[in-house]
Amino acid sequence: MSHSHSMCVSIGALIILFTCFDCLVLGELHKDFSKCHNFFYKGTPPKGVNAAGYQPICQRFENQYRFASLYHRQHRTPLYSAYIISSADGKRPNSTWMYEPQLAFSHASPEMKPFNTPVDQNVLESQAVLEDYKNSNYTRGHLNPSMHQKTREDRVATFTLTNVVPQRAGSNSGPWNSLEKGMLKKFKTFCEGPMYVITGAMPYANGTRWINNRVSVPEYMWSAYCCPSYKAKLPRDVRPLFPTFAAVGRNDRNSGEEIVPVNPKVRNSLRGYDVRKMPLDTLEDILAQRLAMPISLFEGQCQ
Repeated sequence: MSHSHSMCVSIGALIILFTCFDCLVLGELHKDFSKCHNFFYKGTPPKGVNAAGYQPICQRFENQYRFASLYHRQHRTPLYSAYIISSADGKRPNSTWMYEPQLAFSHASPEMKPFNTPVDQNVLESQAVLEDYKNSNYTRGHLNPSMHQKTREDRVATFTLTNVVPQRAGSNSGPWNSLEKGMLKKFKTFCEGPMYVITGAMPYANGTRWINNRVSVPEYMWSAYCCPSYKAKLPRDVRPLFPTFAAVGRNDRNSGEEIVPVNPKVRNSLRGYDVRKMPLDTLEDILAQRLAMPISLFEGQCQ
């Protein structure tokens, strides 16, 4: 074999080796939720979402997948987080906020990590950081709330900025918090199997609003659940709430009332942050109009 031919073979082998090695060490960013499809009813994520600009994230902490989020890189917020609700076996943790290394570095670990100081430039460009929320007049609103998770590890895992959106305090600690507690109560009282939850954010119809010129602010929050197995004898007033139900909450007290009416009788600190409960198909119609996507949240409408 000639020296030049031998060199070509060696170079070709190296190219193949490097290509295979690259496949092995890549982080776990994927085009779908195949690694964590169990957080969706029948293993099926919402249908009809235009994938352009969105990144599926299997949220991993301490070597386990804890929930799933569909993240928008440009907006630096998730469209939704999907999880299986459970009663917490302890208190809300005082957790350190985390970020996703795999969004910042293609070969990074799929494990969420606590923020470093100073924040790496690649992290800063790829996702929201704690500095974005400082002096913004917005709280960090969980889509997957920590108290909807059983173990301490599961609760800690919700404290990643890829699971939060800018949410007004009047919503976060008011009507929306009441909705989250009510959902957990329905699960504990009436469900006889898993309850699948998808909670998300709805942008403004007339242009994006931002904090720090980096993170988009939702006009509304939304949530829906699917409980396919529930008690055979439900109270009359509870029957319409199963197997599915949904809600939309105001995140801007100055928004119009075409989606969620305002109750003028509530106290001023909560006024304008109302939550409207509704059937699943009503929420899907609202999302289809606002997002221009024919979204179907649960396979077969959870039937």
